[in-house]
Amino acid sequence: MTAECEIPPDVPGTRTLVAVFAGPVAEHLVHFGGHAGFRTVLVDPRTDRGSIDADDDTDIVVADHHRPELGHMLKEALAGKSRWIGVIGSPRHPAPHVDALKALGVSDEDIARVHRPIGLNIGSRTPGEIAIATLAGLIADRNGRPGGFTH
Repeated sequence: MTAECEIPPDVPGTRTLVAVFAGPVAEHLVHFGGHAGFRTVLVDPRTDRGSIDADDDTDIVVADHHRPELGHMLKEALAGKSRWIGVIGSPRHPAPHVDALKALGVSDEDIARVHRPIGLNIGSRTPGEIAIATLAGLIADRNGRPGGFTH
């Protein structure tokens, strides 16, 4: 696994952000996530960027919901100890991860642990906006806040 880190790996309590599947959204997640205080890791089965190694301080974001490896990567993530798992995708479209996980025999209870859609609802369209909305939601959660505007 190749890590793109701005935080030393021995800082306790630091959340790790794992972006699954290399692409524009994942690139922005890794870049901005490091600046936002996350240890960042990119995992992609097409490269030497191995498997998901998660603990209870790990947030996993699947940054492409159209990949044939989607079910297998999510099943691997669900088998670990991650704190949170989410898949990008519009709420207006079907969630392909559900069928992919069911085909692999994953229980409905485990499937329900996968969040979709993810991030704050800011009307994201570009990869950068999707990454920022996702990170904003994770930062709000990390800080014990609901997200949204402070009136």
